[in-house]
Amino acid sequence: MNREKLKQYAEQYETVEFLDGDPSWFMHQVSGEANQEAMAFIAASLSFGSRQQFMKKIQAMLLWARGDVDAWVRTGRYAEHLREGDTSCFYRMYTCDTMYHFLHAYQQLLKEHGTLGQYVRREATDGLGAVDAICRYFASHDISVIIPKDTKSACKRVCMFLRWMVRTDSPVDLGLWADFIDRRTLIIPLDTHVLQQSVKLGLTTSKQASMAAARKLTKALAAIFPDDPLKGDFALFGHGVIND
Repeated sequence: MNREKLKQYAEQYETVEFLDGDPSWFMHQVSGEANQEAMAFIAASLSFGSRQQFMKKIQAMLLWARGDVDAWVRTGRYAEHLREGDTSCFYRMYTCDTMYHFLHAYQQLLKEHGTLGQYVRREATDGLGAVDAICRYFASHDISVIIPKDTKSACKRVCMFLRWMVRTDSPVDLGLWADFIDRRTLIIPLDTHVLQQSVKLGLTTSKQASMAAARKLTKALAAIFPDDPLKGDFALFGHGVIND
């Protein structure tokens, strides 16, 4: 593993250009912190499978919300397009009914706590605690098909959302929650591809993308990027682009 090469990749790929074709692009298309947070959470929650396909679904929701994503959820206007009991497919295993109940649970969270950030602020003091808090809330509303029910799995999409919310000084990440979650406590968004790259680089020997594996890899990245371990996410992306 060449640490200097990974640092070079991180600098090379953490740029505005990274947003092109990435789901993080959507949170930069809306105005105001509440809208950015809501758009980011919805985009992260749908970011799996075919990038070309899930980007279309996120775009559709942004259009339905007419750019005011927070109000779209908060006032229940999502029900104009995603109806309870509609079992037609929205995306992959998510039906329109699944999405309705996901957004309804999110609406309840907004009513109870103001914003997702305010809820997490009350419930967590670090990255793992934030993942756990988000999982617990949605599990209590039986939404584990979209948000994992606990932190045994890698919770890749929740960890990605937290990267967007916490990391500062980035042309990609927003840093809206930087005042109550330390970026050094964030956990790498881990999927099979990132795991394979990390094994090739000797950063981990883990075989499955679990939370334990994600934390172990994050610890290895912290040895390279001690003040900002998830800068390593861009480094691994760059390594994959160059070497795949």
